[in-house]
Amino acid sequence: MTADKSAGKRARKKTATRVAPKRRASDLISARIRELKDWRGEKLALVRKLIHEADPAIVEEWKWETPVWSRYGIVCTGESYKQTVKLTFAKGALLADRHRLFNAGLSGNVRRAIDLRADDQIDAASFRDLIREAVAFNQDHLPKQRRS
Repeated sequence: MTADKSAGKRARKKTATRVAPKRRASDLISARIRELKDWRGEKLALVRKLIHEADPAIVEEWKWETPVWSRYGIVCTGESYKQTVKLTFAKGALLADRHRLFNAGLSGNVRRAIDLRADDQIDAASFRDLIREAVAFNQDHLPKQRRS
């Protein structure tokens, strides 16, 4: 193989492995809301708004092809299914849930969820309280630092 051919081969290989720029989590969440094009997108947009109203410092992440909201650890995820939008709270079983918003995953040891269907109304004040409670719990139960 001549030097020209091997150089060309390396150049093609280099361009073939180039990775597309990483998209921000907030852009991916907005895209998910837009692609749903029905009540599920509206519900997901509403809970996103309420989450940020409850705690403006919450960070949006994109994990497991799903919107994730975190502060001092995962607060909740927002999955969309055919019949529901499911908000899974990572430490939901450890929260008081004074307003009894959890309606799914009630037998789990750690997680709890809120399943929202098309006609369900969200009690905004109660939902914001639950978000604040989840953030406070995460803050009070930070993981111990690993030793180096």
